[in-house]
Amino acid sequence: MRDFATSDHPGVQTQLNRLAALSLPQGRYGLETIEAICARLGHPERRLPPVFHVAGTNGKGSTCAFLRAMLEAQGYTVHSATKPHLVRYNERIRVAGRLIDDAALAAVLAEVLDAAEDLGPSFFEVTTAALFLAFSRTAADACVIEVGLGGRLDATNVIPAPLVCAVASLGLDHEAFLLRPEEGTPAEPIARIAFEKASIAKPGVPLVTQTYAAGAVTAVLETAARHGAPVHLRGRDWWCETAADHFILRDDQGEVALPLPTLPGSHQIDNAALAVTMLRRQSAVPVTPAAMAAGIRAARWPARLQRLGAGPLTALAPGRAVWLDGGHNPDAGLAIARHFAGRQVHLIIGMLANKDPAALVVPLEPMLASIAVVPAPGHDAHRPEDFAAHSALPVLPCRDVASALAALPDDGREVLIAGSLYLAGEVLRLNREIPD
Repeated sequence: MRDFATSDHPGVQTQLNRLAALSLPQGRYGLETIEAICARLGHPERRLPPVFHVAGTNGKGSTCAFLRAMLEAQGYTVHSATKPHLVRYNERIRVAGRLIDDAALAAVLAEVLDAAEDLGPSFFEVTTAALFLAFSRTAADACVIEVGLGGRLDATNVIPAPLVCAVASLGLDHEAFLLRPEEGTPAEPIARIAFEKASIAKPGVPLVTQTYAAGAVTAVLETAARHGAPVHLRGRDWWCETAADHFILRDDQGEVALPLPTLPGSHQIDNAALAVTMLRRQSAVPVTPAAMAAGIRAARWPARLQRLGAGPLTALAPGRAVWLDGGHNPDAGLAIARHFAGRQVHLIIGMLANKDPAALVVPLEPMLASIAVVPAPGHDAHRPEDFAAHSALPVLPCRDVASALAALPDDGREVLIAGSLYLAGEVLRLNREIPD
C-alpha cells in the first residue's frame, strides 16, 4: 500500500519495508503501546520544544502550515509533523524547518523498530515515536504537531504538556474507528467526533476551537472541563470577520487586522484565524502581528486546492487551470464547492471505496461540466457507477489521470482532480511537483 511509500535510499527503503509488515491487531485501542515504546526510548515526548498540538476533521493540516509559517516569519526554528505524506515518507517529519534527510530517517526508524519489535506496534505508533526522537535531539524553538486520527487515542496524545491545543473544523470521517460503540461516549455522531478530537486537552493548557453545532460544542466544553483545560471557543471567546482584502480577529487582547491567506479557499481564513488565536493564547513563543501577516501570506499546503504548475500532466491540458485537492468527506466537498461557485469545472475523481461517493459530487454538481473516474493508486476505489448514482451527468471511466486529461473537450474550462490524498500524491509525482 502507498501509505508506506518507497524510497531511492536503500537504508530508508529497508525500514519502510519493515513498516509495511506491521499491522494493528484488531480490537487494540489505547495508548499503552506508544507509551511503552516511548519509555524504552527514554521518553523523547517529554523533551520536546514547546508544542502546538492540532486536531480536527478538516483544516488541521492547513492550520499547522499557518502556524509553522508564522513562527518561521518571526525567526523561530520550528519542527513540524504532518500527515499523511503525499509522495515521500520524509514529508511527515520536518526537523528545524527542513524535511528529515534520508540518513537520519533511516536511523531513527531503525532505532524505533528495533526497540518496539516485540510490542506489535502499528505504522502510526512507530512514525510518532520516530518524530519524537528526531525532534528531541535537535534544538528548536517550537514544535507544530498534527494529530493523525481522532485525538483521544492518537499516538501523539502522549505529549504530556503542549503549549496550546486546538480543534479545527469537525465533520464525519473515519466512522468505523471514531464512532465504534464504547460505553460512556456521546451517542450523537458529531458529538462523539467532538469528544474524540477535544480529548487532546491537557490540564491548564488552552484549547482553542472553531464554532460547531450545539451537540459538538457541548461535547467539547464537557471534555475540556474533565481535563481541566480552559476553552477558547470561536463565537464566544474570539471572533473573526472578513473584509474585502483582510480579516479582523478579536479576542480579550483586542483586535488585529491580517491579510487574507494566499492559500485558495474561503475556509483558509478560518484556519489562519485558528492558528493566530493559538499564538495569542500563549506568551512563551511570542509572534508579532507583522510576522503573523507574513506567515499567512507565505503558508503553503500541497494538495489542498493547489493550482498545479507546468509539468508533464498539466501539459496534457494546455491553457487550463488544473487544481488538485485531496479532500474526500462532505465538509471538504462543501469547501471545494465554495471555491468553484459560479464557475464550470471538469472533475477527475478517484476515491477510496470506504468513502462516500456523494461527498464531492453532490455539492459540486451545479458547477460540473463533466465527471471522469480514475483509480485511487494502490487501493480499492469507487467505480464509475457509484458516482453516476449521485449525478445527472454521464460518468466517463478512465484508466488514469493522464487519460482523463487527454479526453477533455477543447473548451478551456478549469479542471479539478480530487477525491483522495493517495491520488493527489500520484498526481504531484507525475507532474514533478514533489513537496519539499
